[in-house]
Amino acid sequence: MAHRDRGHRFPWLSYTLVVIGGVLMALPFLDMISSSFKGRGESGILPYHFLPHDFTWSNYAAAFDQLQLGRLFLNSVIVTLSVTAGVLATSAMGGYALAKLRFRGREVIFRFILATMMLPPFLLLIPDFIIMLNWPLAGGNDIFGQGGDGGLTTSIFSLMLPFLVSGFGIFLMRQFMLGVPDEMLEAARIDGAGEWRLFYSIVLPQTGPVAITLGLVTFVGQWNEYIWTSLMASTNPDLMTLPVGIQLLQSFIDPNRTTPIVMAGIIISTLPVLIIFLLFQKYYVRGVMLSGMK
Repeated sequence: MAHRDRGHRFPWLSYTLVVIGGVLMALPFLDMISSSFKGRGESGILPYHFLPHDFTWSNYAAAFDQLQLGRLFLNSVIVTLSVTAGVLATSAMGGYALAKLRFRGREVIFRFILATMMLPPFLLLIPDFIIMLNWPLAGGNDIFGQGGDGGLTTSIFSLMLPFLVSGFGIFLMRQFMLGVPDEMLEAARIDGAGEWRLFYSIVLPQTGPVAITLGLVTFVGQWNEYIWTSLMASTNPDLMTLPVGIQLLQSFIDPNRTTPIVMAGIIISTLPVLIIFLLFQKYYVRGVMLSGMK
């Protein structure tokens, strides 16, 4: 009670801390925007100046030209949308099976899925690469995955396949679907509805907020994915996405203009994530709250 009274007695202190925290969080992003408009030779000089002296839009045109943002952006869109759709589909079906179907070994499977969430992602890089390299009937491989030249490592599918199933996504969907009344499903079964009809017509429509939450988390994570994509791009540079391309191709730009052009490219690559989050922010917050209550 005393703590609560202090909060009501000094509301300005809470507001001040929130404002200071917000400014500190936004400052690097604002500096990135400012740097993207700086002219030749302005970046990296001392004394440092926050605002550009020679304001120019040419860095954005140069980013599209020298960083090849058009191709990088297309690759990012294709990979991110495909992975997001795949995660939503597999998580919804897996969550329904683990929440509403009764079969032997269900709890063991669920615990195994939880265990995969404890593994560091870097641990799976080499196994995933070997699987892509020896993918049957791809890249000249035979049915046993031998004899080819790279397998799927040179295909854009290699950027998607390792991420189409998410242990976290299955867990999130399963926890939410546990709250759907079993009596509702039993009544539908008595009326002749099959499992697919129960899943598609009854359970899935109720998962909207949590599905949007999972979709946003997956979209942002995949859009910014770097390690695996850089590994695949080392075998085929055409597979580079925005984060990898901006990082690798900046070495080919005039050093006097590198930083402003790269900052312009980062701003462009950030806009889709920022726009999507702002559009679905209220659904994201609602989904987090509902998931926590379940």
